[in-house]
Amino acid sequence: MRPGLVMRLFLRTAAVQKKRAILTIAAIAWGSLSLILLLSFGEGLRIQLHRASRGMGASLAVLWPGETGLPWQGLPPGRPIRPRIEDIELLRRRIPSLAGVSGEISNWQVTMSTGRTTVTAHIRGVSVRYGDLRNQIPRAGGRFLNPLDEELRRRVVFMGDELARRLFGTEDAVGRQVKLDGVPYTVVGVLVRKIMMGNYGGMDEDHALIPITTYKAQYGWDRLNVLVVKPDRKENMDSLLAEVHKVLGAKYGFDPEDERVFGIWNTVRSQEETDAMMLGIQMFLGIIGALTLAVRGIDVANIMYAVVKERTREIGVKMALGARSSWITGPIVIEGLVYTTFGGLLGVLMAVSVVTLLAMAPTEGNDAIEFLGKPTLSVPIGVASRVLAAI
Repeated sequence: MRPGLVMRLFLRTAAVQKKRAILTIAAIAWGSLSLILLLSFGEGLRIQLHRASRGMGASLAVLWPGETGLPWQGLPPGRPIRPRIEDIELLRRRIPSLAGVSGEISNWQVTMSTGRTTVTAHIRGVSVRYGDLRNQIPRAGGRFLNPLDEELRRRVVFMGDELARRLFGTEDAVGRQVKLDGVPYTVVGVLVRKIMMGNYGGMDEDHALIPITTYKAQYGWDRLNVLVVKPDRKENMDSLLAEVHKVLGAKYGFDPEDERVFGIWNTVRSQEETDAMMLGIQMFLGIIGALTLAVRGIDVANIMYAVVKERTREIGVKMALGARSSWITGPIVIEGLVYTTFGGLLGVLMAVSVVTLLAMAPTEGNDAIEFLGKPTLSVPIGVASRVLAAI
């Protein structure tokens, strides 16, 4: 085989059939562009949903006290179970697999006033560990509640970004005074803006948090509305919930197997369901992109078939004059490979350009982009697209 001769034959043919070359390259480029964009949008959606699902916190269980559903040691069913603030420390001491626990006491009808603005807000009395468990990240210049706030029953408040905007507008709220039902509090921090896919009791942006001991001192309530627990490993969530039932069951007198005592939201299971859903969406988008690329590949195959058909007489003449088979098939094979390779690279460059431009688009105030995310390229996407294109 003479590579130089084969290459000259290919270049001569390509120079004559420019329109066919352009159409072939455009077909492959469009298929590659479609595949990469679909996979990129799926990856961006997966990342955004993953981030949003952890906006409330990762690997948590949220427990709402309820009523007993089973009799226990002579006690009838239907008894209300209401854990107290002191049970937070009890659970922390008694359960080794507990990575974190926090209690909440809620009040939806608290009047907050700055002197100029008055709103009715959702106030939660929480323990210090709540900040880490529930992903309460303060803006620069502020902080979350600390152990001294809880120990000394300080009148300090950490508030959501939307609530701070309603009360203080564009001014910095940290260090300012606000009254909760007439009692002055100091704002120590404001929540950074975040996306939440799941919540209970409203979005974090609209709530205000004060030390749980301060809440008890002002309002006289020590019964918890919510318990939030986190295991040391997410695989231990079921055993942790069983331990919580045992510890509180021994104190309040209910069957540890009674499933009606607490309403439970297990975010570990929710995350597994979300991951499975996103895998299905990505596979669906990948299949659509692969089919689009396959259609473009069939177009190329038809074009190459037409090339061979129109050269039938030419091939016969070459063979009669003693041309080797490689001189005949070589230019055609090179033609298909070059067009496919060049079209694939062109499609990749177009896709990267589109993704880069979309990444530069502002997200502030754009709810659709904030929820769906921006298309994102990754190494698996690049490998998958190139393997499919090569096939």
